[in-house]
Amino acid sequence: MSLPQFKLLRPRTMDEAVELLAKYSSDAGTDHVGTAAPGRPARAWFARAGSPQNLSGGRGRPPLHVPVRIIAGGTDLIPSLRQRLFEPEYVLDLRGIAALRGIKPKPDGGVEIGALTTLRAIERSDFLRQHYPVLAEAAATVASPVLRNMGTIGGNICLDTRCLWYNQSLTWRKGCGFCIKKDGDLCHVAPGGLKCWAAFSGDTPPALLCLKAEIEIASAAGVRRLPLRDFYTGLGDTYRKLAPNEIVTRVFLPASSAGYRGVYRKLRVRGSIDYPLAGVAVVMKRSNGHVADARVGITAVNPAPLLVEGAPELLAGKVVDEALAEAVGDLAARTAKPLTTSALTPAYRREMIRVFTKRAVLAAANNQVI
Repeated sequence: MSLPQFKLLRPRTMDEAVELLAKYSSDAGTDHVGTAAPGRPARAWFARAGSPQNLSGGRGRPPLHVPVRIIAGGTDLIPSLRQRLFEPEYVLDLRGIAALRGIKPKPDGGVEIGALTTLRAIERSDFLRQHYPVLAEAAATVASPVLRNMGTIGGNICLDTRCLWYNQSLTWRKGCGFCIKKDGDLCHVAPGGLKCWAAFSGDTPPALLCLKAEIEIASAAGVRRLPLRDFYTGLGDTYRKLAPNEIVTRVFLPASSAGYRGVYRKLRVRGSIDYPLAGVAVVMKRSNGHVADARVGITAVNPAPLLVEGAPELLAGKVVDEALAEAVGDLAARTAKPLTTSALTPAYRREMIRVFTKRAVLAAANNQVI
């Protein structure tokens, strides 16, 4: 499948990037060939031939036109463009902005990670492996080494939700009457419902949630910072709180989350490449053999990555054994709401959340790598 037609914009600085995004996200339908920005002008040219179309809002709403898409590593966006899930007029390429790369320890013991930092760099970072091991472990499970060399932490946080009825070619989706997430008003997963249940399938966000991560979001209006847990909406279609003129620029991990033992477990059909069909992250800090603090995050079984509510209280002050780990697994399984969005059955994915949570809790308590 070929790419649709679009103009590629390549800013060199964040100021230029937010200026371009503000201009083109609010100027749909105009045939621009570039823009003058402070410093060096952005380059723009046509990609492979095709015909851009408007996106549908679904649910009986009028078509929504999203004129600009942001590309970082491109490992998720390019396949989606080929499937005609997105057909923007412009693609904003952030790869030329060096300021968005790097892992920078802070004087207070925390760390700042640029949104363009590759997953491979996170996986291999000695600092993260020592102080925030659950993040390095989760990053190491994403796709394959080749894709981790391209994919970025910002892209993994902003990953589009996935569903069997959505991640298909235009011909396939047309034959099924489209779906509520793209071009239609019917949810094939929950017929009759008005909610899109496409599953969020990023590996690093549950680890980041366990580490109390915050993200920085930039636009022409300025910069805002919010906890990652407030970034996701819990809806499969409008799954993140990010305006069309905004860019995720940095990730912050607090010093208070450093030093936790961490484990990430992932269910997938193949041992590489595949997105998670269920994923569990666990962080734990112990004192005198008892749990001082712990958190559990899950992914790929809800429209958003989630922290398992009640898990910290259930574990706090206790010695971890099989029964306690099983109780936490039961709690995680009740939090998971998988539907028929993937090739595996919802019952199996929910059960694997239970199993993986139990194993991860036991491994974290025993300081094991599994």
